Amino acid sequence: MTGPKTPFDAIMSMGQDWVKQLNPAMETFTPKGIEAFWPTMPAAMMETFFGRGLNPEGLDAKTRLLLTLMGLTIMGAQAEVQLRLTVRHLVEAGATEKEVAATIAMAAMFGGVPSMTQAMTIANDVMKPKTDKT
Repeated sequence: MTGPKTPFDAIMSMGQDWVKQLNPAMETFTPKGIEAFWPTMPAAMMETFFGRGLNPEGLDAKTRLLLTLMGLTIMGAQAEVQLRLTVRHLVEAGATEKEVAATIAMAAMFGGVPSMTQAMTIANDVMKPKTDKT
């Protein structure tokens, strides 16, 4: 028997075949490639759009991004690209590694240790010094 072994395998196979017919380039698509299309906004722009620019009495951009990081961490590994972008923007907004780590650690109380570990791994990867200039 060369066909799918379970109903789930059959559905996945049909979906993959359908996507190949619609757009053959989707066969090699990876969500991680999206990161290259989304540059990090300068801190002043983030503050204008996502911080106190529209709500002077509200939260600053860094605080909003820390809250976003917590939510993404609680969601688990399903939001890796968004988590990477948020950490990059947090660094630009002036967040320290300790603030990022404390936020992720606190999220473990709600999302569990596996979610925290995954988020910490991603954040460390984003924040580590880039020695490769390629």
